[in-house]
Amino acid sequence: MDLAFESQLIRRRRGIDPADLLTALCIESSQGTVSHNDLAAQLQSDTGVSVSKISVWKKINTRCLDFLKKVFELVIRRKFAKNSLKPEALLFDRVVVQDSTIIRLPMRLFNDFSGVANAHSKVCNSRIQGVYDIVAERFLSFSIDSYSKVDYEAAPELVLEKGDLTLRDRGYLTADEIQRHIDLGADCIYRHKYKLILLDPVGEKPIDLLALLKKKNSIDMEINLNNKARTKVRLLAFPVNQEIACNRRRKAKKENKKLPNADYLELLGWSIYLTTVRREIADAKKIFGLYKLRWRIEIIFKSWKSNMAFDRVHNVSKIQLWVILWARFIMIVICTQMIYTPCRFLVKAKLDKNLSLMKVTHYLIRHPKKLPLILKELKKKHNKLGPMVEALAKYCSYDKRKRINYQEEMEITLSLS
Repeated sequence: MDLAFESQLIRRRRGIDPADLLTALCIESSQGTVSHNDLAAQLQSDTGVSVSKISVWKKINTRCLDFLKKVFELVIRRKFAKNSLKPEALLFDRVVVQDSTIIRLPMRLFNDFSGVANAHSKVCNSRIQGVYDIVAERFLSFSIDSYSKVDYEAAPELVLEKGDLTLRDRGYLTADEIQRHIDLGADCIYRHKYKLILLDPVGEKPIDLLALLKKKNSIDMEINLNNKARTKVRLLAFPVNQEIACNRRRKAKKENKKLPNADYLELLGWSIYLTTVRREIADAKKIFGLYKLRWRIEIIFKSWKSNMAFDRVHNVSKIQLWVILWARFIMIVICTQMIYTPCRFLVKAKLDKNLSLMKVTHYLIRHPKKLPLILKELKKKHNKLGPMVEALAKYCSYDKRKRINYQEEMEITLSLS
């Protein structure tokens, strides 16, 4: 209510209640298209009070957007259940993953967000940036950017802290960004980017990476980057099996308009990384294990699109789009951090079961009325299992299997031992 008054969403305690509007927006936005009529119907269903779609339309404006952003800040900064891993036993204070996903927008927003256009067709897209801390199991930030703002342009906007480890794909890789990590006392691991100039640290001559790999097969060495600071990094490479190499080459040919360079296709037979992590802290196997943790954010993005209709946007105005997306961000934080994380700890401690993030998200979106009940139960019962959390454990746990799940792999990889 205070945030609603502060953002001037309401000026008196009459009409549509801001908490009810917030609930309707979050639920409807996670179901796909969000019409004013559907929001009015959801409000009537939740409160029993008849609301017209015109009344809802009047509320969906810049003040509503400001209100949602304030609610999001409140939710994302809330203290959550702590990870069972002890900080002193971890390799890094935070393991931060930054990645982006693309969503299709209505053509009326092309001038605001850009996209892809040629002589035959035009597509409007937006790039959503997400920053996630694997150790704390929480999002640190989101941003909604133009499609033309590529990943390496967003990279310097990441707020780094001393002791961080950043995991990013090659799209974020620049020599100056690696140097920024070093200057701030943070570490990073990147996938190698083709045509990146690598220099021999002795004579500062360009390294022929493919020739070096053909000669040595696998490497773990220090090199310099071709920037003003001549940033020193560790280059690691080891061969992958034939099946993985063939899949990579098939994907590269499919995604490129022209046939990829022969040297590039041959390099896909190795996994190649650049990192600032010293050899005495992590050997090549550990580096590979750490980088694999980046896959977590890919799973989260997949759960958004599979379960929360995140990439479905109908023909809306710019303000309506921002309202829908920020309502979805709030819903994501509620599902992943306020429910999944504390429930995962509780179910593991009491029942020795591991909750699946994909299954929990699917369950919550299909049964949105369970959301407030689970939140109330977690607040009231603290470290005790209630019927709502028991239902999550029953329907949303991993099937029993021999191979370890992501959570178990993460705890092993992040430990000092």
